[in-house]
Order: sequence, then structure tokens, then C-alpha cells
Amino acid sequence: MPIETIYRDSQCEWVDVEAPSAEDLKFLHERYEINNLLLEDTLDPNHLPKYEQDGDVKFFLLRESTELERKNLNTISDISTKIGIFLLGRTIITIHRMKTKSLSETKKQVSQLTTEITSEKIALKIALLIMKSFDDESISLFETMDNIENEIFLKNTNHTNQIKRLYKLKRKSGLNSRVLTISTDAIDKFKLLDLQDSETFDLKDKHKDVVADFEHLNIQITNLISMFLALSDQKANQVMKVLAIYSVYFLPITFIAGVYGMNFDNMPELHHKNGYFFTLGLMALVVVCTFIYARRKQW
Repeated sequence: MPIETIYRDSQCEWVDVEAPSAEDLKFLHERYEINNLLLEDTLDPNHLPKYEQDGDVKFFLLRESTELERKNLNTISDISTKIGIFLLGRTIITIHRMKTKSLSETKKQVSQLTTEITSEKIALKIALLIMKSFDDESISLFETMDNIENEIFLKNTNHTNQIKRLYKLKRKSGLNSRVLTISTDAIDKFKLLDLQDSETFDLKDKHKDVVADFEHLNIQITNLISMFLALSDQKANQVMKVLAIYSVYFLPITFIAGVYGMNFDNMPELHHKNGYFFTLGLMALVVVCTFIYARRKQW
């Protein structure tokens, strides 16, 4: 996508670059004298959030949570996408590899303004919307976790699919939490911009709230996994208990059947006219006594 000027007034010029090519980065380097190393950082899909300053250029690299469903959740690029923000006096340059909600919403808000705005305030709006993307993601993950919890404890489902969903949820939550933790330094550096203290405090508070939400979510998911495994063990123990009780019933009558099945000639019961019925009655009596004993022991 070509380099596009989103907004321009007497105080600010906003230049946006989506999926930059090598020629785009060369133009930005020559036109705005931005260090090539900083521009290259915007190409690395797994680059961590950070803040750097090179002369008059202030560079924020932030990551926004995405709604992409990746099969493998191994890196931070599987749950987020980076946004590079360059501040050069009255000029702000944003570089990103895909469309993002934060930039789209900021463009919409800026286009509706009736007064002029500074580049620092545009950067602040983008950062606030980035934090909101993580807030929305935490709400979505909490809802997913609640649904899984209801299926486990209310609907009494114990399929192996549940543990896979919980593991995926834990991976996604952990990666989001990692991105937010690493973003702390970059968020703190907004105090260096020409902004009111209340505006930077609002951004910090939003960041702290989202970090706390994901920490709580990580704990809840870990506890739910532990409870799920404990419940699975309990159900397995119940099955073993039933099998053990049946074995208690059948062990004595199997022993009786085995003894009388030997057919030795010196066993007088073999020739008794009612021996078969006496043996069946003895087996039934053993089963009844075993049942009464098990009930009293509350097995």
C-alpha cells in the first residue's frame, strides 16, 4: 500500500504506511531522516514493544491484540500485531503490516475533529485504543473460560476436548500478558511527550487495569485446569470403586464355583439331590451379606 497522508493541519501531519516495502522505507529514511535500524524494527513480526529516541525522532513500537485464530500459539505475533509510531516535531508516521482497529478508529476520530490536533495527541489516541484492544480480548477470554467452566461443572462434560480448549486459552492469555508486561516501559515513556499529566495517567491506568485483568485470568485458568484434572481423577476413582465393589461380590461366589467345579469323587455334595440349589442359595446369601456390609460402610 502506498504511503498515505491521513491528516494535515497547521500543527500536525499524519503519514500512514501499511505493509511497507523496501522502497517505502528508503523514502522515509531519505525524506524524514529516520534511522534505518528503527525502520527495520517495524519489519520484524515478532519484535517486542519498546521506546527509542534518535536525535529529534521519538520511536514507539507497540503491539495491538488481534482477533486472528491461529492453530499454534507459540509467539507474540500469533496474538498481536505491531504498530510503529514515529514522532518528528509536528509529524507523526505510523507503520504497520496489516489493518488494525486502533488506527482505523483513530482515523475516524481525527476526521471528525473540528479543531486542530497535535501529533502527540494522535499517538496518545492510538495507544489508548491499543490498550482497549487488549481489554476487549480479556473480556472475550473471560467469557470463553466461563463457558468451559459451565460445561465442566454444570453440564458435567469431561471430554478431552475441554483440556485442549483450556490449554489454548492459557497459551493465549499468557502471550497477551507477556506483551503487556513488556509494553510497560514504552507506555511510561509517553510522559516525555507534550501531553497533560492527566492524559498520560489515563493511559498508564488503562495499561495497569489490563495487566491486572490478564494476571487474574491466568490464575483463574490455572485453577480451572487443576480442578478439571482433579475432577477427571475423581471420576476415574469412581469407576475403579464400582469395579472393586463388583469384584467383592463375585470373588466369594467365584471361589465357591471353583471349589465345586473340581469334581473330585470324595466330594459328597456332588451326589446330593439338592446340592445344586444349596450352592446357589449359599452364593445368594454371600452376595446379600456383602451388599449389606457395603451399605453400612457407605461404599
